[in-house]
Amino acid sequence: MEQNVRAGRCVVAVDGPSGSGKSTVSRRLAVSLGARYLDTGAMYRALTWAVLRSGVDLTDTESVAKVAGEVDLRIGTDPQGYGVTADGVDVAKEIRGPEVTGAVSAVAAVGAVRELLVARQRQVIADAGRIVVEGRDIGSVVAPDADLKVYLTASEAARAQRRSAEDAADVVATAADLARRDKLDSTRKVNPLQQAADAVVLDTTELGIDEVVARLRALLSERGVA
Repeated sequence: MEQNVRAGRCVVAVDGPSGSGKSTVSRRLAVSLGARYLDTGAMYRALTWAVLRSGVDLTDTESVAKVAGEVDLRIGTDPQGYGVTADGVDVAKEIRGPEVTGAVSAVAAVGAVRELLVARQRQVIADAGRIVVEGRDIGSVVAPDADLKVYLTASEAARAQRRSAEDAADVVATAADLARRDKLDSTRKVNPLQQAADAVVLDTTELGIDEVVARLRALLSERGVA
C-alpha cells in the first residue's frame, strides 16, 4: 500500500555493516517521516542475481559491467512494501538467498557497476525529495549533502545473532560470512564501506528498534527537517 509522502525535502543517509539494523530502522524511520525508502543493497543484489543468471565469470569485470548495463532493474520506494525486479522477474526472495549473498560483494566491487547504480540512486533521491536511503556508501558517496548521515554499528556477536535469526541459519557460519563480507566491502578500491566524516555513529547492540528511530527523529528535529 502506497503511503502519503509529506512535503519538504529530507534526505537521511544510513550506512553500516550487515546486521547493524539498517533495513528495519530505515524502513520505520521512513514511515515515521512520511518519506520514501531506498534499499541500495537490494539493487546490488538484484544485479548480482542477473549476473549469476547470465553465467558470466564473476572475475570478468567487463562481462559483469556489460550485464549491469543491459539489465532492466526496477525497485520500489514504499517502505511498507517495495518490489524488486530484474528483466521483469520478481527477485525479492531470490536476492536474499545464499548464492546471491555469497557473490554480491564481488559484483559490487566492480567500478562500472557502482558508477551505474550510484547514478540511479542519486536520481531516485532527487525525484523523491523526502527519503531514507540505506547502504554502505550513502553518506560518503551517494548523498554527501544528506540532511542527516548515520553510521549504524553493533557488536559482531549481536550482528551475527540478528542475521542468523532472519535467515534461520547457523550463528557461527553467519558470523564467518559477515566477517568475510565486512573485509571485502571495506577494502574494495571503489567506494568502500566507510563512515562519512560528519556521520553520527550509533551503536545498536543494546538498543531496540524504536529507541534507534526515536534518536534519529530527535536528531532530525534538531536540524529542523523532521
